[in-house]
Amino acid sequence: MSTTATLTSQQRVNRAMNHQDHDRVPRFDTYWPETIKRWQEEGFQGDAQHALDMLGADMQCIAGSWPRTYPGRHEQIGEDEQTSTYIDEWGSVVRYWKAQSGTPEHISFGCETREIWEKTYKPIYQSYALHLDADAIIKHHAQLKAQGKWIFLTGLESIEALRKLLGDVTSMMSMAEDPEWIIDISRTYTDALLGGLDQIMTLGVKPDGLWVYGDMAYNHATMCSPAMYRELIWPDHKRIADWAHQHDMKFIFHTDGDVNGVLDLYHEAGFDCLQPLEAKANMDIRKIGPTHGKVMTWMGNIDAMVLGTNDKQQIEAEVRSKLEAGMANNGYIYHSDHSVPPGVSLESYKFVIELLDRFGNYQ
Repeated sequence: MSTTATLTSQQRVNRAMNHQDHDRVPRFDTYWPETIKRWQEEGFQGDAQHALDMLGADMQCIAGSWPRTYPGRHEQIGEDEQTSTYIDEWGSVVRYWKAQSGTPEHISFGCETREIWEKTYKPIYQSYALHLDADAIIKHHAQLKAQGKWIFLTGLESIEALRKLLGDVTSMMSMAEDPEWIIDISRTYTDALLGGLDQIMTLGVKPDGLWVYGDMAYNHATMCSPAMYRELIWPDHKRIADWAHQHDMKFIFHTDGDVNGVLDLYHEAGFDCLQPLEAKANMDIRKIGPTHGKVMTWMGNIDAMVLGTNDKQQIEAEVRSKLEAGMANNGYIYHSDHSVPPGVSLESYKFVIELLDRFGNYQ
């Protein structure tokens, strides 16, 4: 339709969120640091923000609420030739590679018992407050508004916090053996998350969305049953979505893994958009589009493993088929199904952008 010819990024993303007519598929992506380094070696000038500019990204973050037990803590306690070991912001002992990014090895967790939670950790979260650079946030918000960008806040939800505080084993076992403790952590942590978001809003900014992160699944299913999720964590996810809607924002939820079994619960909680739809974990917009296409907006699902083949024929088949499925309901935003890995060449990524330019238009 002709009225979409001059859409701003803000208008474009909002129309995608509402399954309304718009001009083209909105775009956003994330990148491994090693990916940017590789592209620089291949002639790319700039950093991750310049990569988003090259993509024509429509979205930008201005601030976030990521409650951590000991903000800024990164205390080195050991190293060898390849790794360094630290006590992190959650009070956990973790080992990182020195020469590359990646998921760290968790050696121990700071909050492995209910007693530690109640005596040490819970009081910290009950009195949690962000330390904001108000001038920087206000200035950045004004710049992005002037550019017509779709502006979002970020946050970390309670399943991810449980995994960082207690570890996967203690978290999962406690869901079955001590659910009241899990509920207490989730409620207390979510209070802190929302309190931080309230602080940001006192600055007078007007974001368009809230994008919250929390991996609650692996490559075959969610880490707990849908019924357990509904009882223990879902009420807090709904609280976060409600907070976004009360502030006239859309709510985006990020989770890796196979979450096919809880899509209806996400819809019931008021999620507006799901990201990144991890292809290698059985998430496929070509399958869920026909059944849930109008339920939420879908963001991602472009298989990073396919991009990493650097085979243009395979890449085109992947991108075109996912675009077609997502665009069928006017509710799709481009994103890889994970951060773009360093196996993806600059030439291949530029080819993805060419495909979006050619096949991602509604007119």
